[in-house]
Amino acid sequence: MPTPDASLQLTSPTSRFTGTERFGMALMGVGVVALLASLFGAGAGAPGAWLALSLGSLAAGAFVYFRRYLRKPPGIDNDGLWFSSATARGMVGWVFGVAFTGFYVLLYWWPAALAGMVRLVDPFADWIGYPEGVESRRWILYGTLYTFAVAVMGVRMLIKYRHSRYHRYRTISVMAAQTGLAFVIPYALVLFNQPEFYFHYFWPLKYEYLWPGATNWLLTWMVLFGAVMIFVVTPVLTFFFGKRWYCSWVCGCGGLAETAGDPYRHLSDNSLTAWRIERWMVHSVLVFVVVTTGLLWANSAMQGGLLGSLSQPFSRTYGFLIGLVFAGVVGVGFYPIMGQRVWCRF
Repeated sequence: MPTPDASLQLTSPTSRFTGTERFGMALMGVGVVALLASLFGAGAGAPGAWLALSLGSLAAGAFVYFRRYLRKPPGIDNDGLWFSSATARGMVGWVFGVAFTGFYVLLYWWPAALAGMVRLVDPFADWIGYPEGVESRRWILYGTLYTFAVAVMGVRMLIKYRHSRYHRYRTISVMAAQTGLAFVIPYALVLFNQPEFYFHYFWPLKYEYLWPGATNWLLTWMVLFGAVMIFVVTPVLTFFFGKRWYCSWVCGCGGLAETAGDPYRHLSDNSLTAWRIERWMVHSVLVFVVVTTGLLWANSAMQGGLLGSLSQPFSRTYGFLIGLVFAGVVGVGFYPIMGQRVWCRF
């Protein structure tokens, strides 16, 4: 039996990693282990230093690994994409999906399980005067990890798509929006004893920003800002620049999808059936948010005469379904299984 030509034999996808790239992955592994170890009390004596060690190792390892893109032509690279367990719905991909989803489930419903990790942001939270306790400070941890993911994976996008001015500008835009509008400014407001507010989110994405209940002059102006953004700025900019001026350039959900979700872009369902479901889902959610907002304002105007004691449970149920389940658990947790734009599309 003839021996196949060695030049025609397929190589294992893992053999494509150089020693430098393996070193980068090892550094990222150190960062992940350090974060997981914090759940069991590691770093409790120096939480700030432990957080710096964890995220520093992750970032350093990622930047070392990203050098692989400099060895290739810039642009879309599908080489080995469907042969990788991490990006072809293989075992690694499912592990990532379960891990991401599990993190969101714990963050939203059982934050006490993340108490050790939440403790890592205590020095920063104490400095800005943020309320104590895992229940509130879990969101600082989430914001920190979210902004970190957009920034680090944004560097990957800048390297990989270095040939495209559009991709470079878009990536810089979402990195700046997430860092400035979703992290620096909201916590700067807290530092100066003002309500926490995210200027790159507005109704209906940040549904409660158009709900009744403004308690001071600044919050009132914030609600007005949200109203102007959705009813004036958004239609005008969409008319001139298309719908993606926000979803791909400003929105934090889109920012994470375009950076951290980029390796899973090819997993999105582009079938006609998916498009039909998309149209029904998008318009159903829009009707839901409009009706909910209208009912809450009517109930407020009637001083509780419409919904009565159901007002708070009603708004909480809405926030649970839209803000937690769809935007968080499904929207991000399912990246490795259903692609990076599950929430944005549906």
